[in-house]
Amino acid sequence: MLHLLSQAPLQAEVFERMAPGDDIVLLDATVCSALRGHRDNRLLLRALDRSCKLYAMRDMVAAHGLAADRLLPGIEAIDYVGLVELTVKHPAIHSWC
Repeated sequence: MLHLLSQAPLQAEVFERMAPGDDIVLLDATVCSALRGHRDNRLLLRALDRSCKLYAMRDMVAAHGLAADRLLPGIEAIDYVGLVELTVKHPAIHSWC
């Protein structure tokens, strides 16, 4: 399943509903949680430990004045083509907003 997260701060209850192998895309202000040292890092690291793949929208990272090289290891910055590829890969998509 593909999860699109756009509400900050991140909620532990949302991550409890994700299964190993799910893909997660951080949108809007949630991209800030992917920065090393952010208080929500624990939720993202737990998702990575459960074999989820995490992505942050590159243009939203830049729009918040952040550098993609400051993201947690294991989180990939993607563009809209990458987002479309993920939507094609996953027949089920859940938006959390």
